Amino acid sequence: MVERLVERAGLTDIYEKVINGTRLSFEDGVRLYQADLTAVGYLANIVRERKNGNTTYWVRNQHLNYTNICNKFCKFCSFYRPPTDPTGYTMSVEQVREKVRQFKNMKVTEIHIVGGVNPRLPYQYYIDLVKAIKDERPEVHVKAFTMIEWAQIQRVAKKPLEECFLELKAAGVESLPGGGAEVFSERVHENLFHLKADADRWIEIARVAHRCGLPSNATMLYGHVEMLEEKVEHHLKLRELQDETGGILCFIPLSFHPENTALSHLPPNTGEQDLREIAVARLLLDNVPHIKAFWVMTSPAVAQVAQWYGADDFDGTVHEYEIVRDPVTDRDQSLTVQALTDMIREAGRVPCERDNLYNVLNMMN
Repeated sequence: MVERLVERAGLTDIYEKVINGTRLSFEDGVRLYQADLTAVGYLANIVRERKNGNTTYWVRNQHLNYTNICNKFCKFCSFYRPPTDPTGYTMSVEQVREKVRQFKNMKVTEIHIVGGVNPRLPYQYYIDLVKAIKDERPEVHVKAFTMIEWAQIQRVAKKPLEECFLELKAAGVESLPGGGAEVFSERVHENLFHLKADADRWIEIARVAHRCGLPSNATMLYGHVEMLEEKVEHHLKLRELQDETGGILCFIPLSFHPENTALSHLPPNTGEQDLREIAVARLLLDNVPHIKAFWVMTSPAVAQVAQWYGADDFDGTVHEYEIVRDPVTDRDQSLTVQALTDMIREAGRVPCERDNLYNVLNMMN
């Protein structure tokens, strides 16, 4: 039955590579984007279970978006506000403290910090922000600033990137999120986000972070104007970086939401697209230990199904995620621990509470 499924999809040779642990090629990646999804998902699940068994990881996390002011004007972004926009905001360090205090009665393992690129913020602000969080909750893991934000941090610091990483590491930063990568394509870069760091710069910043002992996640934003060949190339560039540094903890495909963006004329992604991106990532990124189904962007239901299409991470409880939601009317993007673990069990997987480095905190058999 399985052999017929793979054969009908024209993927017998790729199946043999997967079984033998042979690295897939660019041409294989292109075919995976075009082949029957059920067959691709089956192949991805082989790799998923080889690496992570029946476990689905999750984390107790709080998201903190310290500013929505940004001077990059990306066409796909609904979150940012130009520096002169009256609806823009930047939290003071004391406001950051208060935001952390709001959740002090809840167990939080990780605080995930990202924001816009606000040209008015001095270098010391970033240091003080991290220190304030660690003062309030010294036990939490601070995952802070995308590669794009680090480019701005270096710019205002006027210091070597290594020095910035080490100073903020001393302040309390322990890892980096993977945002800002978008799609590693010069064509897409020029079309959608030409003011932001390009692929080479993103990869170089990640390389230096890993060298400084700061692991990171990695992402790809899909479902806008990219071509499938560009997505395959994106994966292969990340795979090459991981071969070199081993610093990528998890890859997160990010589903583009066109509403309230300059690309609002584009249709939203389908569940089929979301599952395919997760499955292809699991097959191409053979050296990345974890693939995340980010339920906030894909929906919890698709994230459940994704646990059989290559994903082994459900993200977490998530408090106040603003990047693809209305920051005034729809801020409470969260799941209770019970709801989250119930969904993982309903998907037929075993929930495992983790820390940010994928150390097991509670295997919930």
